[in-house]
Amino acid sequence: MIEVWAPRAARVRLRRPGLDDVELAEDAGWWRSEIALASGDEYGFVLGDGDDLRPDPRSRRQPRGVHEASAWFDPTAFAWTDAAWTGRQLAGGLIYELHVGTFTPEGTLDAAAARLSHLVGLGVTHIELLPVNGFNGTHNWGYDGVLWYAVQEEYGGPAAYQRFVDAAHGAGLAVIQDVVYNHLGPSGNYLPEFAPYLRDAEHNTWGASLDLDRPEVRAFIVDNALSWMRDHHVDGLRLDAVHALRESPDSPVHILRELAERTDALSAHLGRPLTLIAESDLNDPVMILPREAGGHGLTAQWSDDWHHAVHVAVTGEVEGYYADFDALEALPKVWASGFFHDGTHSSFRGRDHGAPLPDDVPSWRLVTFAQDHDQIGNRAAGDRLSATLSPERLAVTAVLTLTAPGTPMLFMGEEWGASTPWQFFTSHPEPELAAATAAGRKAEFARMGWDESLVPDPNDPETFRRSVLDWSEPEGGDHARLLDLYRRLARLRRERPELTDPRSAGHGGAAAEAIGGRVYELARGDARVLVNLSAVPWEVPVRPGETLWLTTRGEPGDGEGGRTEKWVLPPETALVVGPA
Repeated sequence: MIEVWAPRAARVRLRRPGLDDVELAEDAGWWRSEIALASGDEYGFVLGDGDDLRPDPRSRRQPRGVHEASAWFDPTAFAWTDAAWTGRQLAGGLIYELHVGTFTPEGTLDAAAARLSHLVGLGVTHIELLPVNGFNGTHNWGYDGVLWYAVQEEYGGPAAYQRFVDAAHGAGLAVIQDVVYNHLGPSGNYLPEFAPYLRDAEHNTWGASLDLDRPEVRAFIVDNALSWMRDHHVDGLRLDAVHALRESPDSPVHILRELAERTDALSAHLGRPLTLIAESDLNDPVMILPREAGGHGLTAQWSDDWHHAVHVAVTGEVEGYYADFDALEALPKVWASGFFHDGTHSSFRGRDHGAPLPDDVPSWRLVTFAQDHDQIGNRAAGDRLSATLSPERLAVTAVLTLTAPGTPMLFMGEEWGASTPWQFFTSHPEPELAAATAAGRKAEFARMGWDESLVPDPNDPETFRRSVLDWSEPEGGDHARLLDLYRRLARLRRERPELTDPRSAGHGGAAAEAIGGRVYELARGDARVLVNLSAVPWEVPVRPGETLWLTTRGEPGDGEGGRTEKWVLPPETALVVGPA
């Protein structure tokens, strides 16, 4: 049966190539027909008395783009081989964030599947894909999607997506899909012609807000979330910018709580863990507190505070929202308690921000990272840490990332210090939209004090091509040495229970000023992470029974022979030490 919610249309016709239009029957805003479509059949809807075809709002495939006809896709037809897959819990995991279009030169899901062995060897447990839903053009970050149920054709479409997930499960890897429910892209969004999906008078940073007070809109979102996990076998979702999901205060249940309840029910039915991770700018524990305690009950949330604290520590940048994180206690505080702004004053926001994270919240419920798509791509030149940091500082960053409390996440190429940037790229076919995007990008960075001449044209194909990973890099030199360090760190994290212990009582830290920089002593129970980011050697007494687990360079002894009584860290060095 064909159906579509279109209360704004006085008439709806089903259109198929070479066949007469079929009038749909209406019931309470829903238009239906008993006609059955076969796999690959193209179709669309004509609204009112006009003649323009519109794709199905719940289309699963758009073979010629988001402005053209949909193609029927049966998700149950795929021959899955993952019947023995029991999933992976997030606790103890290592997430790898990747963008399908730039992860490989081919830019497809099948090509990404051919690189899964690299991720397995790295120690990754969860792959997080940037949005893959249908957008206008051939390439962009994915956050301008307009057909949420479809998989972008350039990536291989829905069939390739199922092959990728099946292959990932065969390799022992879980898949988390990034989804965007807070706005729609600027081109190809025909939803308002069908129904009042949007709050026309209310906008967020990226466009008109979804009207979450309408049951049909909420169902559109919840059904989409469940379809990824049920029909495409994904193991969880990363929910983009949930602070932009707005609904009435008297809503009987928050949309995030509803998503969590329905996901938990599906998890129980499937017999494997399903994960929901929020990207939230609120520093509010409500995201991950249990529903029994008044929270939404999501699995985890990103910690931007962790990123900011580490970024300032290793780079020294203190402009904009980094300013507060120049405080000496910033890195030790986020290490020990998760949030830096937990009700404290945020100079960037001009107000108090955040709330304390309760001590009994497991540390793995915060996803922590030193680099991600936003924090790289939203820099003027899209430059990674590898563009400015020495190999020694990149190694220190690796240690901080993979030993910190929380669930660590890597951004593709970080593990070998990729020299390729990851820039903001688009492929708007409409010249006026391309020009407006480029102008808006430059104006945004000019307001922030950046040199706008560094900002590449998002619609220039070279901006996209520059952002594709170079897979020859990790084969030698400093790139290979850094990759080896990431592999050793991931293995150490698996082998030493102190590095995945979720109890906050075992976390703590201290920092001190030294000549030319700072030094940090950070604790994970009986284990310690010692970091020297100063310009001089740093001596730290060895505790009874303590031994060296990992060093980023050199031998950290006292140089006098015999039993080591102190760790001596050269500048730009990190040690991980703990019980024998």
